[in-house]
Amino acid sequence: MISLKKPEQDCSEPDCPFHGNLKVRGRVFEGTVVSTRMQRTVVVRLEYTKYNKKYERYARMSSKITAHSTPCVPVKVGDLVRIAECRPLSKTKSFVVVELVKEA
Repeated sequence: MISLKKPEQDCSEPDCPFHGNLKVRGRVFEGTVVSTRMQRTVVVRLEYTKYNKKYERYARMSSKITAHSTPCVPVKVGDLVRIAECRPLSKTKSFVVVELVKEA
């Protein structure tokens, strides 16, 4: 179990890890919010390095993950957020925003 601190705002969403019945487990990532255009969904960009064996150096790579966003953790484009794995909420969403690390 991941230790989470409750946000100050309340919400009545059933898919909230703080005020609903959504359990978080598994992997935890930190990334930058790229898009907030979908309802209750954000797109988070994860940046990492991968070793290239042929050229004997590291390559900078990134991937995008869709995550569920609750009203009690308000996020904007450019924010640094922490997302945690949960049960599948839709075809592409298996993560939920649990903490706002740094505002844009």
